[in-house]
Amino acid sequence: MHKKEQDVFDILFEAVSEAVIVVNEQQIITSVNSSTEKMFGYSQDELLNKPLEILIPKQYKPNHSKHVNSFLKAKQKRQMGKGRDLYGARKDNTVFPLEVGLNPFQVNNTQFVMALVVDISKRKHQELEILELNTKLERKVKERTKDLALKVDVLRSLNQQLDYENQKRLEAEQSAKEALQKERELGELKTKFLSLVSHEFKTPLSGILTSTILLAKYKLTEQQEKRDKHLKIINDKVHYLNNILNDFLSVEKLEKGKINYKFSTFKISKIVNEVVYNANTLLKQGQQINYPENIDEISLHQDEKIIELSLSNLVNNAIKYSPDDATIDIIINQDDTNTSITVKDNGMGIPKNDQKNIFKRYFRAQNALLNKGTGIGLNIVKNHLQNLGGSITFKSEEGTGSMFTILIPNKN
Repeated sequence: MHKKEQDVFDILFEAVSEAVIVVNEQQIITSVNSSTEKMFGYSQDELLNKPLEILIPKQYKPNHSKHVNSFLKAKQKRQMGKGRDLYGARKDNTVFPLEVGLNPFQVNNTQFVMALVVDISKRKHQELEILELNTKLERKVKERTKDLALKVDVLRSLNQQLDYENQKRLEAEQSAKEALQKERELGELKTKFLSLVSHEFKTPLSGILTSTILLAKYKLTEQQEKRDKHLKIINDKVHYLNNILNDFLSVEKLEKGKINYKFSTFKISKIVNEVVYNANTLLKQGQQINYPENIDEISLHQDEKIIELSLSNLVNNAIKYSPDDATIDIIINQDDTNTSITVKDNGMGIPKNDQKNIFKRYFRAQNALLNKGTGIGLNIVKNHLQNLGGSITFKSEEGTGSMFTILIPNKN
């Protein structure tokens, strides 16, 4: 190596913020940078020509050489310790967590390994803080659910004539309790899930508690209209919470393979009628849904509930992300093998940079962050359709609109 090239190499070597350690085939340290000295507490002279094991905690030394030798044979860049925690030992014998990237190279037919070492002590501390926050939040949600149950009992005694609506709400409450138990497994150490619980659960639960408190005050017959108003608020918010919790339960079942699909033969028009009927209550000012043409004779032998869930998700998204006075088209075609269901809108569209992630769990496009949602609906739909031998694709342009297409076999 020329002197100029060597100078450049030395500058770059020292400029790297990570600790850089170079060892030969005998696992002897041949070079370190200043970051290594700061991280491990040794001077350069104390490390050079010393065995690498000087930086390994005593309890991890027996297996370390075997791992390094295995890596030298493979001669491939990789992350060391994938799937398990790694630790280093400082000069003062303190042990700390770290990440190591290994890069093999040769100089004059001699094999070396360059290790880039990062101290992740702060990250580990933050992970513990996140876990603690998750536990506290879980406890708070349970407390609020318990408080909600007490308020519901008061509401039931004051409104005997609305027993049917109350029963439905109590069933939804029970589903919420069961789903909240599953929530811990789905949301472990996921900061996005913590944010979701904070924004998507806190506000509806507060609204329900407020309405139940007010309902307890409306005891006179002439105050029935006010009771009805708050009952509708409670029903809407519990329904919204129940949908979110059902989404999380679906994710867990899909991950564990616990989905039992029920196949039957049905008219596609039955599904469309149900979805459009429910969607009409969500339409914004001036919005309308164009019903598909010539579908009366189209039948499928599939899981009816999953097809309805998939179409409902696409139609509801089209309504949510489209402006007032927008038109939403449903187009259905069938050949001898497959049926295609397309939902087209002229809403906000999906930014180009976000399109590659649109089916990932918890992902939400940048221009949709202010809209309510969990970011898991499309992920659930895609997984269900794949299990049924189908697929979902889309075309979208920001500011113009989106077109999502489901392709599903006619028979399963």
